[in-house]
Amino acid sequence: MKHKKSAFTMIELVFVVVIIGILAAVAIPRLSATRDDAVITKARTTIASIRNALAMERQKRILRGEFAQITAVGDSTNVFGNFYVGAIDTNQSVLEYPITSEPNKKERWSFSGGTGKNGRDQYIFKSTLGDVEFEVVSGKFECDTTKTNNTNANGCKQLTN
Repeated sequence: MKHKKSAFTMIELVFVVVIIGILAAVAIPRLSATRDDAVITKARTTIASIRNALAMERQKRILRGEFAQITAVGDSTNVFGNFYVGAIDTNQSVLEYPITSEPNKKERWSFSGGTGKNGRDQYIFKSTLGDVEFEVVSGKFECDTTKTNNTNANGCKQLTN
């Protein structure tokens, strides 16, 4: 008695591989675009958190009768570490989980001390939008739209609207 083995033919296997290839070709670009959108959304959330923290800290200081302006929200080790009044570190965290400036981390935020307008510190977000630069201006976390490169203005618009 013969037993018949059932199996796929080579043509059926090739056909399945071609269909999987077409699906992958369609899906991969969409997934990478989704990743970029997630990075932008995370940056928007970080910006909103920093702005909220600055506003709350400003209100706390006004209630205590302290009117010195916050000049920075981090340094070279913690991009958004502590609030600074002038050059004085207040030891009050801006974010619950500060973003560090370690080169081996995948964070897209970096710090550049004193390179902004009037010697202000800059907080730079690196993405597909290009480098988008932020500064603490009059106690507010503002995007620098005065740069001559159009990339920063477009990035500012996308991250703050």
